[in-house]
Amino acid sequence: MKFLLDTNAALYFLQDRLEQPLPRGRYLFSVITEIELFSYPNMSPLEEASIRRFLAPMERVELDMSVRERTIAVRRACRLKLPDAMIAASALLHDAVLLSNDSGFDRVTELNRQGLLVKSREP
Repeated sequence: MKFLLDTNAALYFLQDRLEQPLPRGRYLFSVITEIELFSYPNMSPLEEASIRRFLAPMERVELDMSVRERTIAVRRACRLKLPDAMIAASALLHDAVLLSNDSGFDRVTELNRQGLLVKSREP
């Protein structure tokens, strides 16, 4: 089975906040998720290296013409924010289950989204 990671799913994994391991399968990520992960201010070299190791075995979905066209269609139909529409389009085009806790993706009825159980943050 193929899975595409939304940014929140990647962050939960990287922060060791998942209650259960990620499901077994082939993993993809949108270039949008990559941009979001590396855009945090004050990121340490150790954090950056950890993200690179995490993403290395996965396939990056670039913003090619098919992703751009599907993004436009998703955004028009579902009124998602542009980054979310790109992530949804990437999952749809690659027939992948989107791992995300963002319920806004539920507006894309043809999208298969699976949420993750997350540990609460310590106070």
